[in-house]
Amino acid sequence: MSIFNSRSNIIINNYDEIEADYNEATYLNPFWAKYPPDDRGRQPVGDQIPWIEVGEHTIGHKLGRIIGTLYRVSEIGLPSGSDNRFVLYSEDIADITHGFTNCAFFFLDIKSVGPRDNFDHTVISPYQVSGDGIWNDPNEDMENSAMVAKGKRTTHLFYPAISPIYPLTNGDIAPTIHLFVKPIYRMLNLALNGLKGQPLESIKNICIPNGLLLSNNPGYLGKYPGLFFPGKDDKSKDPRKIRVRVSFALLSEIAHWRVEEFTRL
Repeated sequence: MSIFNSRSNIIINNYDEIEADYNEATYLNPFWAKYPPDDRGRQPVGDQIPWIEVGEHTIGHKLGRIIGTLYRVSEIGLPSGSDNRFVLYSEDIADITHGFTNCAFFFLDIKSVGPRDNFDHTVISPYQVSGDGIWNDPNEDMENSAMVAKGKRTTHLFYPAISPIYPLTNGDIAPTIHLFVKPIYRMLNLALNGLKGQPLESIKNICIPNGLLLSNNPGYLGKYPGLFFPGKDDKSKDPRKIRVRVSFALLSEIAHWRVEEFTRL
């Protein structure tokens, strides 16, 4: 929790800089308006500008840079996972784990949304959540058990692809932490006054429990049915690649600090 609070403080203390850089994309509209990015959404209305990369660059890259000035960070390579991933070393982690380890493997994703898609959940892929990490033999590969995504009408299996713990070659043990930053932007054109752009309105900070906490002890998926629920993908997709939605309301019930929202002070 203290490390998560540190990231929240980074957002609070640097909100003005984040907002200024984020909103620069709106100011620069004349220089990219003829070449907008492709819309990846379903049945787009046509007036909402794809804004994913604005958040990834002005917030995701900035957080990585600032975190690197405050902590020792190693950009450990993996062939798949979140957009930003790094091992962070801190004595706070040593205190939390009672000396078991002084590092954690952070998986950080940016989830930009506007007024039409700002729901009380976010979509996560198998590469954005860890599982129970079954690894019985050093000569074999780690494998996660399937999880259950439970909705009001349908239920399906979900196959997390990230290990809950990574033993590194230097002897360090890095448990996995899944973090999401959700920039929420306004759409100026909805004011019907000819304005263009999508300035920052607020930022949500989200932390999904490690796979061992979800599956084993205390077993949040069992205690909070519907924490993961179906959506986004249809049954024709490879079951191992199907995404799920995670409920912010249930995350907040697990711990209030797992979902926080920040605006300009």
